[in-house]
Order: sequence, then structure tokens, then C-alpha cells
Amino acid sequence: MTDDFRRRAKNFLLLDIETVSAFASYNQLPERMQKLWDKKALTIKKGDESVSNAEHFYDRGAIYAEFGKIVCIAFGAYYWNDRDELAFKVSSFSGDDEVQLLSQFKALIEKYPAEQLILCAHNGKEFDFPFLCRRMLIHCIEIPKALQMTGKKPWEILHQDTMDLWKFGDYKSYTSLDLLAAVLNVPGSKNEMSGDQVTKVYYEENDLAKIARYCREDVVVLAQLYLRLNCFQQVAAENIIRVES
Repeated sequence: MTDDFRRRAKNFLLLDIETVSAFASYNQLPERMQKLWDKKALTIKKGDESVSNAEHFYDRGAIYAEFGKIVCIAFGAYYWNDRDELAFKVSSFSGDDEVQLLSQFKALIEKYPAEQLILCAHNGKEFDFPFLCRRMLIHCIEIPKALQMTGKKPWEILHQDTMDLWKFGDYKSYTSLDLLAAVLNVPGSKNEMSGDQVTKVYYEENDLAKIARYCREDVVVLAQLYLRLNCFQQVAAENIIRVES
């Protein structure tokens, strides 16, 4: 563990978001949005007509900020306990009211100095960070300064992306959090559910608590993975604190 990491850790926040399609079914989409999803579906299906546009919306709507919404944001931070051991605390915001959820997250990150806050997510640069900003803009929530990255030079952006760290400049491939954790021998989080089940759990099982647990566990994996990518010792299991949302 380096002195530089200990110094940065106080302004280092790891996060993960869970998203679902904005409506429970394609038929609930406003007519204008249905037509626009039909156009989007053409590029997704790539000529495969075996799956309807409605089925694609239920399965894939969650990954697009224009057609999805956030139902959970989990976040965690490293700290050193009273025995000077590295520890990690994870919590989450979850709910049906996306405006309230985003406002809570905005208030959280604005507690940190904007010029020093380092956000870390897996595929955060292409998914979590822009999804958060787009949904805030849709709801006319002022985007926190720490997330205002438009026009900044790459070296001016402090945020970290574990998938980006693994790519080493290779932009042709995608490596999931679960795969990278397995390759680097970091315990996974897919015991209760997986990411492709979030919309089903939300709309059919109505189980936000389950989604929140899953999201928090992904942040625990993310925290351990970040340490592993830097060849630091991982947080001992007894030093991981989970706060129920």
C-alpha cells in the first residue's frame, strides 16, 4: 500500500448503478417513444426478426439512458480502522423515484472537493458516468461539478475505470466485472442474481432490496478488483462493512 493511495483514498468513491427499462412494457411507452424504439431496435437486432421490438425493449431498454432509468446507486469508500487496517464501507440509495435517487447521490458527491474527488466504476466512462449525467439532465437536476467532464482534457479527469485499466489502450473488447474478477482471483458477487435479471426482479418480483444487495456486492467486488489491479493487498472480509439501504 503506497502513501499516495492512502492520501487519495479520502476522496475516492467507488460506485455502481442498476438500471431498468423506464416502463414495465413496450406497450406502456408513449407512442412517439415506441416509434423511436422501433428504430433503435433495428440496429440492435441486426436483421434478427425472431425477437419482437417489445421483447427487445424489456431486455435491452435498461442500458440506454433515453429508454431506461436508475433504480439503485451503490457506493463505497476505503478507510483505515482503529487497528490501522485497510477497511471498506459500502451503502446504497434505491427507490422508484429517480429524481429523489439522483438528488441523494448529487448531495453525496458534493460533500467532496470537486477538484479532488475520484469516482471509480467498472465501465464507468462508457456507462455509469454518462448514464447518471443524462438522467440528471432529463430531470433538470444540475450536474455536479465532479461529473462535468465535457471539454476537459484526459489528464484533467481524475475518475478511474477498472475496465479501462485492464484494456491498456485496447478499445476493441469488453471485459465484464465478473470475468475480470475471476481472471484475477477476486471473489465474485453473482450468488443471488445477475445483471440481466434486474428489470425482471424490479417489475415482476418488485424486490428493490434484492437489487440493492446485488448492487452493493458489485461495489465490494469493484473495490477488491481495484486493489488487485494495483497489486495491493485486498480488504479482509471482516473489515468490509455493509450498510443496508
